[in-house]
Amino acid sequence: MGPLLALASAVCYGIVDFTGGLLSRRAHFAAVTFLGQVGGLLLGTSAAFLLPADAVRPVDLLWGALSGVGSGAAMHFLNRGLSHGAMSVVVPVSAVTGVGLSVVCGVLLGDRPTAVAWLGIVLSVPALWMVCGGGTDDGGGVPDGLLASAGVALQYIALAQAGASSGLWPVAAGRMAAVLVLLPAAARHPRRLRLPPVRAVQAVLVGAGAALGLILYLLAAQRQLLAVAVVLASLYPALPVILGLALLHERLGRKQVVGLLGAGVATVLLSLG
Repeated sequence: MGPLLALASAVCYGIVDFTGGLLSRRAHFAAVTFLGQVGGLLLGTSAAFLLPADAVRPVDLLWGALSGVGSGAAMHFLNRGLSHGAMSVVVPVSAVTGVGLSVVCGVLLGDRPTAVAWLGIVLSVPALWMVCGGGTDDGGGVPDGLLASAGVALQYIALAQAGASSGLWPVAAGRMAAVLVLLPAAARHPRRLRLPPVRAVQAVLVGAGAALGLILYLLAAQRQLLAVAVVLASLYPALPVILGLALLHERLGRKQVVGLLGAGVATVLLSLG
């Protein structure tokens, strides 16, 4: 059951990144990000009520809230990057670098990565260089991908500190924190939120899908070895890249193809470590 939940999480994240990227090209990315977090809050809170928790501790909610700050930042920069950069570049950069940052932060917190993890860290550097086309980024999406990766790292590191006894309430607290973090920017530019009803509903559904992906990942980690769950859930960049190539006809150079393969290997190695 655990591997299936982790794979389902990867599928959710892959679909969310792809659809969120397309939506960010049709509506302002800030509106897509904010309304998406509102959708995530609705789904996360509903799921927390449906699945009972043994004991909800305030400290777990605080860790969940910090994770939500990372989620909000990650989605903001990811959607901004996808609004003008190539999907097959922005997503792998944010995913692989996010895993690498998670490992580094883990070391600072006392973790001791294995030789496999260190190999993944070393491999990710040339892989990212080649994904960017050998140092060129015509779409301008790499900087946003790197910023999004910091949010991804914070999301996973903070959420890992929450106890399992709190059920899904740390996820709900995280969605609330993400909404509050993004609210000031949304309030300063209210016109950006005035989307057509169809676009607004799409943005809410994208955010709900992201929250569902995070919930599935947590459930998988509770039922499966953490390393296995992380590896399977980390496969999500493959889906938007494939969809971007097939449906959007994004072109990749030879270096980028090798870089994507290297990024995939690096993600697995880092997760296993």
